[in-house]
Amino acid sequence: MYDNRHTRLTKWLNDGIPPAQVADWAGNCVPALLATYARCVEGQLPDLKRRLEAAGDLPEPAGGD
Repeated sequence: MYDNRHTRLTKWLNDGIPPAQVADWAGNCVPALLATYARCVEGQLPDLKRRLEAAGDLPEPAGGD
């Protein structure tokens, strides 16, 4: 049963469902959810960078230019 729960929560996070929603469905708070599952989320960085760039909110790289 726990393996099914872990698989489902990981899939939802990897599908881009907001952590607050996944935590609500799982009966957890966001910090508890991310403490366990943050390392399982993969492949979202390119999409997040693209969205931040489009919004003009991408932080400058550390070290200046």
